[in-house]
Amino acid sequence: MQMLVLWTDGLLFGLLGCVLVAAWRARHSEPVAAAWRRVGANGLGMAALTVLLVFLLIGLLDSLHYRQVLKPAAPGQAVQLSTEVYSALDALLEPLRIHTEKTYSEPLAIRLFSKETVEGADGVQRREFPRLRYGGAHLAYPDADYAGDMAGRLGLGFAMGGGLWLVLSLACTLGVMGARKIAFGVAWRAIWRARGGVNWRAVLLVLGALCLVGGPLAALATGYHVFGTDKVGQDVLYLSLKSIRTALLIGTLTTLVTLPLAVALGVMAGYLGGWVDDVIQYIYTVLNSIPSVLLIAASVLMIQVLIDTHPEWFATAAERSDARLLALCVIMGMSSWTSLCRLLRGETLKLRELEYVQAARAFGVSTRHILARHVLPNLMHLVLIALVMDFSGLVLAEAVLSYVGIGVDASTISFGSMINAARMELSREPMVWWSLCAAFSLMLLLVLSANLFSDVVQEAFDPRQS
Repeated sequence: MQMLVLWTDGLLFGLLGCVLVAAWRARHSEPVAAAWRRVGANGLGMAALTVLLVFLLIGLLDSLHYRQVLKPAAPGQAVQLSTEVYSALDALLEPLRIHTEKTYSEPLAIRLFSKETVEGADGVQRREFPRLRYGGAHLAYPDADYAGDMAGRLGLGFAMGGGLWLVLSLACTLGVMGARKIAFGVAWRAIWRARGGVNWRAVLLVLGALCLVGGPLAALATGYHVFGTDKVGQDVLYLSLKSIRTALLIGTLTTLVTLPLAVALGVMAGYLGGWVDDVIQYIYTVLNSIPSVLLIAASVLMIQVLIDTHPEWFATAAERSDARLLALCVIMGMSSWTSLCRLLRGETLKLRELEYVQAARAFGVSTRHILARHVLPNLMHLVLIALVMDFSGLVLAEAVLSYVGIGVDASTISFGSMINAARMELSREPMVWWSLCAAFSLMLLLVLSANLFSDVVQEAFDPRQS
């Protein structure tokens, strides 16, 4: 096995490192620390953050890529690497990945969704629903054993989920006990009464709900296709979990392009004024006048032509699709920085007229020092609020772009590609509904959690809300 770091992997882990460094530095700023304490004390905010962290964990596991080493065909031959690229999540979900069926099957089904002509033991051909190769294959007498097997797996799953929740609760209680130097019983009561800063009760309640859902899903997934299979027989639960990484990358890496442009140009326009302000306003006014979908479509098509004409740049198909995903993040960032830039320009116009900024200018303090010391720190709450609120919009934008065929590469699994693949099946009779429902449910949970968390962050950081 040889580790492989894709461009998006490096950027994602680099962005996570920057967030951790910023969080560590925020401890030395009392206003910022106080704002985050208000976020931690909010039950709804901590519940949403817990869900987002679970999604982030899945995305990080899917960002640890590797290539398998092939066995040499002859002794002494050079080591060759597989062209297939896998991730740590693929390794954990290997049964779901390799257990593919012939075509569609309903959630928790043991037979295919469509009838086929099957020749019986007596030589007579009949139209019936064939058994799945993997879903429910362990049942010797499926009609008689199905209900009992489902009940047993559900019971085992609830027991596993409850046990995991007890372990997490114990770890949380021990952490509070060590941090506050109190007894175990006092720490447990403080958690469930939501006292002492962070609202751990909301965290444990959400983790309990996730464990009680995830435990049965894990138990059922070892013998069945919990969310069914798609047209080519792939497990829909596996595809849904793989789509999380794409959504997270679109929602986070786009900020690497949006943030520098919006902050630099917005602050320059607001503080310097004059012809600089006129030029920057002209640039973002022109960009806003161009339909963003057309701009993104034209840019993506040009990038795709560049990728197709230089196949030697990429050793694997995963690197090729990763290049298009990264290009899509850059293109979306180039077309979405204007709103934040306009917001920062207006706030900077107000800040530069305040007394302490005027006093610094009167004492001859350099423009660079004034911007770094007096202007930018007072804009960071707006930047944070805007980025958190834009995350959900970017996730939805990827789904729309992939739906119309100008999003991620066809080999990249995403919510948009799942919805696009399922749209034609909604008109058939009987309707294939489970792929769309699975993608919609996970995307709804991700976007709803991001929106709820952004509301709490806005309330905590916006001075007008205090």
